[in-house]
Amino acid sequence: MPEAHLTPEDANRRSWAILIARLILALIFFMAGAWKVFGLGPLEHARRLFVEPYARTFLPTWALWATGTAVPFVELVAGALLLVGYRSREALLALGGVLVLVTFGHLLAEPLYEFHTHVIPRAALLLFVLVMPAEQDRFSVDAWWRVRRRVGRSA
Repeated sequence: MPEAHLTPEDANRRSWAILIARLILALIFFMAGAWKVFGLGPLEHARRLFVEPYARTFLPTWALWATGTAVPFVELVAGALLLVGYRSREALLALGGVLVLVTFGHLLAEPLYEFHTHVIPRAALLLFVLVMPAEQDRFSVDAWWRVRRRVGRSA
Protein backbone atom coordinates (compact mmCIF):
# COMPACT_ATOMS: atom_id res chain seq x y z
CA MET A 1 0.00 0.00 0.00
CA PRO A 2 1.55 3.34 -1.00
CA GLU A 3 2.23 5.66 1.90
CA ALA A 4 -0.26 8.22 0.53
CA HIS A 5 -3.06 5.73 1.32
CA LEU A 6 -1.92 5.16 4.90
CA THR A 7 -3.46 7.07 7.75
CA PRO A 8 -0.89 9.13 9.68
CA GLU A 9 -1.26 6.69 12.58
CA ASP A 10 -0.61 3.66 10.33
CA ALA A 11 2.37 5.38 8.68
CA ASN A 12 3.78 6.16 12.12
CA ARG A 13 3.30 2.55 13.27
CA ARG A 14 4.98 1.27 10.14
CA SER A 15 7.94 3.61 10.63
CA TRP A 16 8.39 2.37 14.19
CA ALA A 17 8.15 -1.27 13.06
CA ILE A 18 10.84 -0.69 10.44
CA LEU A 19 13.05 1.08 12.97
CA ILE A 20 12.79 -1.70 15.53
CA ALA A 21 13.45 -4.46 12.98
CA ARG A 22 16.33 -2.48 11.46
CA LEU A 23 17.94 -1.82 14.84
CA ILE A 24 17.67 -5.44 16.01
CA LEU A 25 19.16 -6.71 12.76
CA ALA A 26 21.86 -4.04 12.81
CA LEU A 27 22.86 -4.87 16.38
CA ILE A 28 23.05 -8.60 15.63
CA PHE A 29 25.46 -8.04 12.75
CA PHE A 30 27.34 -5.06 14.19
CA MET A 31 28.07 -6.78 17.50
CA ALA A 32 29.10 -10.00 15.75
CA GLY A 33 31.36 -8.03 13.40
CA ALA A 34 32.87 -6.03 16.27
CA TRP A 35 33.68 -9.22 18.18
CA LYS A 36 35.13 -10.88 15.08
CA VAL A 37 37.26 -7.84 14.17
CA PHE A 38 38.37 -6.62 17.60
CA GLY A 39 38.01 -9.72 19.79
CA LEU A 40 38.71 -12.83 17.79
CA GLY A 41 40.54 -11.08 14.96
CA PRO A 42 39.76 -11.44 11.25
CA LEU A 43 42.56 -13.93 10.56
CA GLU A 44 41.61 -16.14 13.50
CA HIS A 45 37.98 -15.92 12.39
CA ALA A 46 38.99 -17.06 8.91
CA ARG A 47 41.19 -19.88 10.21
CA ARG A 48 38.76 -21.18 12.83
CA LEU A 49 35.44 -20.80 11.00
CA PHE A 50 36.36 -21.00 7.31
CA VAL A 51 39.75 -22.56 6.53
CA GLU A 52 39.89 -25.45 9.00
CA PRO A 53 36.25 -26.61 8.77
CA TYR A 54 36.21 -26.51 4.94
CA ALA A 55 39.79 -27.61 4.17
CA ARG A 56 38.62 -30.95 2.75
CA THR A 57 35.93 -29.48 0.49
CA PHE A 58 36.21 -28.39 -3.14
CA LEU A 59 36.56 -24.74 -2.04
CA PRO A 60 40.02 -23.26 -2.71
CA THR A 61 42.01 -22.36 0.40
CA TRP A 62 42.66 -18.82 -0.86
CA ALA A 63 38.89 -18.24 -1.19
CA LEU A 64 38.31 -19.51 2.35
CA TRP A 65 40.95 -17.13 3.70
CA ALA A 66 39.65 -14.18 1.67
CA THR A 67 36.01 -14.75 2.55
CA GLY A 68 36.67 -15.59 6.18
CA THR A 69 38.73 -12.43 6.60
CA ALA A 70 36.25 -10.17 4.78
CA VAL A 71 33.01 -11.31 6.46
CA PRO A 72 33.77 -9.70 9.86
CA PHE A 73 34.35 -6.32 8.19
CA VAL A 74 31.19 -6.62 6.09
CA GLU A 75 29.18 -7.42 9.22
CA LEU A 76 30.77 -4.56 11.16
CA VAL A 77 30.44 -1.87 8.47
CA ALA A 78 27.04 -2.91 7.09
CA GLY A 79 25.75 -3.36 10.65
CA ALA A 80 26.92 0.16 11.55
CA LEU A 81 25.34 1.64 8.42
CA LEU A 82 22.09 -0.13 9.17
CA LEU A 83 22.20 1.00 12.79
CA VAL A 84 22.00 4.66 11.77
CA GLY A 85 19.96 4.01 8.65
CA TYR A 86 22.50 5.30 6.16
CA ARG A 87 22.62 3.57 2.76
CA SER A 88 20.31 1.00 4.27
CA ARG A 89 19.47 -0.80 1.04
CA GLU A 90 23.15 -1.37 0.23
CA ALA A 91 23.80 -2.54 3.81
CA LEU A 92 20.84 -4.92 3.66
CA LEU A 93 22.08 -6.40 0.37
CA ALA A 94 25.57 -6.89 1.82
CA LEU A 95 24.17 -8.60 4.90
CA GLY A 96 21.88 -10.68 2.71
CA GLY A 97 24.99 -11.85 0.89
CA VAL A 98 26.53 -12.85 4.21
CA LEU A 99 23.40 -14.85 5.06
CA VAL A 100 23.51 -16.63 1.69
CA LEU A 101 27.20 -17.40 2.25
CA VAL A 102 26.55 -18.71 5.78
CA THR A 103 23.66 -20.86 4.53
CA PHE A 104 25.82 -22.33 1.76
CA GLY A 105 28.69 -23.04 4.14
CA HIS A 106 26.58 -24.69 6.81
CA LEU A 107 24.70 -26.81 4.28
CA LEU A 108 27.98 -27.81 2.61
CA ALA A 109 29.33 -29.03 5.95
CA GLU A 110 26.05 -30.53 7.13
CA PRO A 111 23.39 -31.04 4.41
CA LEU A 112 20.57 -31.22 6.96
CA TYR A 113 21.79 -28.23 8.98
CA GLU A 114 18.97 -26.72 11.03
CA PHE A 115 19.46 -23.14 9.96
CA HIS A 116 16.14 -22.01 11.45
CA THR A 117 17.90 -20.95 14.66
CA HIS A 118 20.59 -18.83 13.01
CA VAL A 119 19.71 -17.84 9.46
CA ILE A 120 15.92 -17.65 9.36
CA PRO A 121 15.41 -15.03 12.13
CA ARG A 122 18.03 -12.76 10.54
CA ALA A 123 16.65 -13.34 7.06
CA ALA A 124 13.11 -12.55 8.24
CA LEU A 125 14.18 -9.23 9.75
CA LEU A 126 16.31 -8.42 6.70
CA LEU A 127 13.55 -9.21 4.21
CA PHE A 128 10.98 -7.26 6.22
CA VAL A 129 13.11 -4.11 6.21
CA LEU A 130 14.15 -4.64 2.58
CA VAL A 131 10.62 -4.98 1.19
CA MET A 132 9.26 -1.99 3.07
CA PRO A 133 9.35 1.21 1.02
CA ALA A 134 12.45 3.21 1.93
CA GLU A 135 10.30 6.33 2.38
CA GLN A 136 8.59 4.65 5.32
CA ASP A 137 11.88 4.24 7.21
CA ARG A 138 11.47 7.75 8.62
CA PHE A 139 13.84 7.38 11.58
CA SER A 140 17.06 7.12 9.61
CA VAL A 141 19.86 9.17 8.12
CA ASP A 142 18.56 8.19 4.67
CA ALA A 143 15.19 9.83 5.51
CA TRP A 144 16.93 12.94 6.79
CA TRP A 145 18.88 13.18 3.49
CA ARG A 146 15.68 12.75 1.45
CA VAL A 147 14.05 15.65 3.33
CA ARG A 148 17.15 17.85 2.94
CA ARG A 149 17.26 17.20 -0.82
CA ARG A 150 13.56 18.04 -1.20
CA VAL A 151 13.97 21.25 0.81
CA GLY A 152 17.07 22.16 -1.22
CA ARG A 153 15.24 21.67 -4.52
CA SER A 154 12.24 23.72 -3.45
CA ALA A 155 14.32 26.64 -2.15
